[in-house]
Amino acid sequence: MLWLVLSLLSVLIWVVLVFFHGRFWQAGPILSPARPDGTCPDVCIVVPARDEAESVGACVASLVGQDYPGSLRLILVDDNSTDGTGDIARAVPDPLDRLTVITGQARPPAWSGKLWAVAQGVAEARRQVPDEAGYVFLTDADIRHDPAHLSTLVAKAQADGLDQVSEMVELNCQSAAEHMLVPAFVFFFALLYPFARVNDPRSRVAGAAGGSILIRRSALARIGGIESLRGALIDDCTLAARVKRSGGGLYLGHSRLARSIRPYPHPRDIWRMVARTAYVQLRYSPALLAGTVLGMALVWIAPMLFALFGHGVPRLLGALAWGVSMASFVPTLRRSRLSPAWALLLPLVAVFYTAATIGSAVDHHRGRGVVWKNRAYTEPTGAGDSVPGRR
Repeated sequence: MLWLVLSLLSVLIWVVLVFFHGRFWQAGPILSPARPDGTCPDVCIVVPARDEAESVGACVASLVGQDYPGSLRLILVDDNSTDGTGDIARAVPDPLDRLTVITGQARPPAWSGKLWAVAQGVAEARRQVPDEAGYVFLTDADIRHDPAHLSTLVAKAQADGLDQVSEMVELNCQSAAEHMLVPAFVFFFALLYPFARVNDPRSRVAGAAGGSILIRRSALARIGGIESLRGALIDDCTLAARVKRSGGGLYLGHSRLARSIRPYPHPRDIWRMVARTAYVQLRYSPALLAGTVLGMALVWIAPMLFALFGHGVPRLLGALAWGVSMASFVPTLRRSRLSPAWALLLPLVAVFYTAATIGSAVDHHRGRGVVWKNRAYTEPTGAGDSVPGRR
């Protein structure tokens, strides 16, 4: 009887997810290359960089080479790197004199490292361009941008009157570990932040992808600037939540014009990426952690177990739920140019992500906290992280 109830519940959950959860599983939206109509506003690109020697040269070269018809400035903040990141950035050819590299100051208390670097970059942008009429483009030092990327983002913001346009960049997907685990990262992100709901002004759900965020400078000022986010460890979604709460329009989609060049060759690399903020997302709550583990088991793992080891109706229901879950994953795999056969491993991938989430909680309660770029954060600092759809 218990197996029948659980298998039926799994099917019902999947019916809700597929038909009533913002079409999270679909392939789009994806912006096509475009150019802004009319006058092109000023754009300042801000790149926080800490120990990014392997990728910063390619990133900076792709940004100074943007085919943007308006005024463009690039500000890279070298956040006390020890590997020559700043020198590599300064050596990139810059024929249009767009690039400024500044050395970051020591991080004050209550600030996360990345946001402190971003705040310094935004302050430099304000010094160079006092007019608040343009945009700031926030991106990471491990991303290569197509020459049309910035123009496309600005064209979208201008055409739809949006305050923020963000894209999930294409993630590196070369190694076996990346084939198995990286598409699921994108898939689970879309499950947490259904793009259609983020883009719907009537919905309270807000989200963004930190590797590519174009934000109107007036909207950033309206929410209190980067200072209002200073302690957030999930800074991209916290920013989106503040902008949407202030009445600003959002867009979140997938990108074909920007690609991460950071490799994740081993499962442990992806584990660290997930564990870094998984427990932060759960607001450091053991109760939410328990609910998440139970939910992951019921939605992703139980259907496979029912299908393989059940009998009668539970087995049929388990097979149905398992089949629907795999089918929902196929558009993500195709976008990553991978075979749909990888969907067969989705229950095992869910086990991995569940274990990484538990590991994130264990690290927190053992006092290790969030560790990133040789910095550790054991508690929320300053302005806290937002949970999607919460006020």
